[in-house]
Amino acid sequence: MRASEAVADWQWKNAAAGSAAGLATVTFSHPLDVVRTRFQVNDGRNPHLPSYKNTSHALFTIARSEGLKGLYGGFYPAVLGSTISWGLYFYLYSKAKQRYLKNRDELTPGLHLASAAEAGALVCLLTNPIWLVKTRLQLQTPEYQSRPYSGFHDALKTVVKDEGWRALYKGLAPGLFLQVTHGAIQFTAYEEFRKVLVNFRTEQSVLISGSAEILKTIDYITLGASSKLAAILVTYPFQVIRARLQQRPGIDGLPRYMDSWHVMTKTARLEGVNGFYKGITANLVKNLPSASLTFVVYETILDMLQLARFKK
Repeated sequence: MRASEAVADWQWKNAAAGSAAGLATVTFSHPLDVVRTRFQVNDGRNPHLPSYKNTSHALFTIARSEGLKGLYGGFYPAVLGSTISWGLYFYLYSKAKQRYLKNRDELTPGLHLASAAEAGALVCLLTNPIWLVKTRLQLQTPEYQSRPYSGFHDALKTVVKDEGWRALYKGLAPGLFLQVTHGAIQFTAYEEFRKVLVNFRTEQSVLISGSAEILKTIDYITLGASSKLAAILVTYPFQVIRARLQQRPGIDGLPRYMDSWHVMTKTARLEGVNGFYKGITANLVKNLPSASLTFVVYETILDMLQLARFKK
């Protein structure tokens, strides 16, 4: 196999591993995603949005009043968006790393950051309409006054018909900044933490047995959770801004927020710093284990694909 074919093969394996990881993540954590979104948009001034005391109360209340349909609202676009996003992200990320790696022995943290940022920006541009629909489906409750969307395709058609195609890109600015910075921070942290851990494990193994030891599942769990935590703490306010911009207009047809600056100033004035971190508990409970699962699945499938390649 030529070098160019080997590189392309590796990139598609990254895409396949990333897609599988994204699907596993969404299936496991979607009810918490619904809770997070409802907390994020609840500014206390919309009578059609239910209020919850905490994450467990929200899960119980939604399950009791809306059933599985409520807990898994927006599940189809979440699966579609996550599968596409993770697949594209891993593919574009590995492709960017390969490009930056030319004439270098290894990538610097800055180049890891650039690779992740590049991949994140492209993914965000392609998937924003899917995330907008997911957010709106998650916010549909029995108290909602407008005609509910019957599903993903109905939501897409209704948004374009009632609000124009530009509405599909509401929340793009904070989403773009979020995707670029969050992914960049997470992957850079993951790569750097992984490098430190590999060096530590190698030195430890050599001292004990004289042979290098590969990372174990618990190591990938720790790496995934710690890198995700770093990214969440820095970027969470942009998730809140995006969710509030992507809400469906009221029955008067007017959006609750005009743009990102409007969300920032209004939230800061009326809710303070806490307003930018609403739903973060559900977000942490959802994302720390799912980030671990994502990287465990990703690394496992990547190893399986590599093993299959060597057997040919």
